[in-house]
Amino acid sequence: MAWGMERRGWTLETRVPKPQNAVTIAVSSRALFRMEEEQRIYTEQGVEEYVRYQLEHENEPFSPGPAFPFVKALEAVNRRLRELYPDSEDVFDIVLVTNNHAQVGVRLINSINHYDLFIERFCMTGGNSPICYLKAYHTNLYLSADAEKVREAIDEGIAAATIFSPSRDVAVSQSQLRVAFDGDAVLFSDESERIVKAHGLDRFFEHEKAHENKPLAQGPLKGFLEALGRLQKKFYSKGLRLECPIRTYLVTARSAASSGARALKTLRSWGLETDEALFLAGAPKGPLLEKIRPHIFFDDQMFHVAGAQEMGTVAAHVPYGVAQTPRRTAPPNEAPSAQ
Repeated sequence: MAWGMERRGWTLETRVPKPQNAVTIAVSSRALFRMEEEQRIYTEQGVEEYVRYQLEHENEPFSPGPAFPFVKALEAVNRRLRELYPDSEDVFDIVLVTNNHAQVGVRLINSINHYDLFIERFCMTGGNSPICYLKAYHTNLYLSADAEKVREAIDEGIAAATIFSPSRDVAVSQSQLRVAFDGDAVLFSDESERIVKAHGLDRFFEHEKAHENKPLAQGPLKGFLEALGRLQKKFYSKGLRLECPIRTYLVTARSAASSGARALKTLRSWGLETDEALFLAGAPKGPLLEKIRPHIFFDDQMFHVAGAQEMGTVAAHVPYGVAQTPRRTAPPNEAPSAQ
């Protein structure tokens, strides 16, 4: 189908990649935009009043939400990739995934156009869970403000995280995408955390030394780091390693001497690397993240997520592994969130 439509000089026919060729980032509406007032109306007054409110305000753009700077950084990388590889579809493809009703779609579209975002794929499920559609979109990462939806995605084997707004605004890079990852139960499996929980730190150190040359199993976000690495190599092949617009960080509570080697050797065995590796030996992560200023930081423990938020970092919780609290069952009369 020839669209015959241009946007920022890009024809949609050539610029919207096929999902199977791209790095697909699915973002919920409440992750991309701030919708606290709308969510309050939905929870307190029900779906009909919520839809009415959205229709009455559809020409008022939403304010940016916690995922907004991350999405803008993805688009900055795409511009660089298209300059170097005009015909390649190996770029980020952003999909808005929401259980909102289609009636709300006009306000979302107006907001996306207001901020000059290039988001052409929408999935609005009218109250049903959107999780079943993520695999059809070949999703590499799903970000949502709804913890239960994120758990559903993790259960389906999809990299996902619950994103939180920082306690204060901190300026982030406009030209370089910066992504920070915890190690255990994020990039790696929770094998080592299980040892700590069951037997304590001393046994953990012994275990890591004994298994230093045995790679850890992969965690839920290993595939996303792999996708980032693939795009980084496209810049490296053009001699742009030092000017690469993607930078990755391993920020882990592990200590370097006693347990760091296994983490680095695991990444090496996968053919992966991070640009920087910070082993904090149990020290708080927030102050280091304040210096890095990532667009997003992934961790499996809410303690570290909260510490990052306090220092102005957009943090995302990965609900995977032994550190998670038991899943809460919602009462029958509790309204689901409008994503």
